[in-house]
Amino acid sequence: MLLKAVAALSNLVVPLMIAVICIAGYAKKVRVYETFIEGAKDGFAIAIRLVPFLVGMFVAIGIFRESGALALLTRILSPLTQTIGMPSELLPLALIRPLSGTGALEVTVDLVRKFGPDSLIGRIASTMQASSETTIYIITVYFGAVGIRKTRHSLAAGLIADFAAFLSSVAIWRLILTFD
Repeated sequence: MLLKAVAALSNLVVPLMIAVICIAGYAKKVRVYETFIEGAKDGFAIAIRLVPFLVGMFVAIGIFRESGALALLTRILSPLTQTIGMPSELLPLALIRPLSGTGALEVTVDLVRKFGPDSLIGRIASTMQASSETTIYIITVYFGAVGIRKTRHSLAAGLIADFAAFLSSVAIWRLILTFD
């Protein structure tokens, strides 16, 4: 009974929110439809400004993967990952994730297909994917789109957070499987 009520309520949330916004706008004498259209125009202009940054990022990621640099970096860093208990198969995911969410998802799906969702690699990969961010992508695309040139400590903070997410993913699953 409760689940049905929650499901029914969740189906009404968006329409109710739209109605409340329209009623509040009308009460404040805001021309709601015209304001919406102006916002849509601004959104379209922002999307157009994002295109060069997106293209540049996708080209850079493609070159990184296809040139063999990703494979080389994986081989070089593999001994380090072994010392912290991280399977070396996860290294491409850790290297791609800060660059591209779609690329990282592709790597995660490949790992899950190859090793299975309940394998150590599948579990760690899924946790890494969910707990980290596309730091370099965000800085390149979003900061670039709004004209921020001095990112200060954003890159370092984001990459440290990603690194912590990767280490935590490994540590948590190692700990869970120890008690399992």
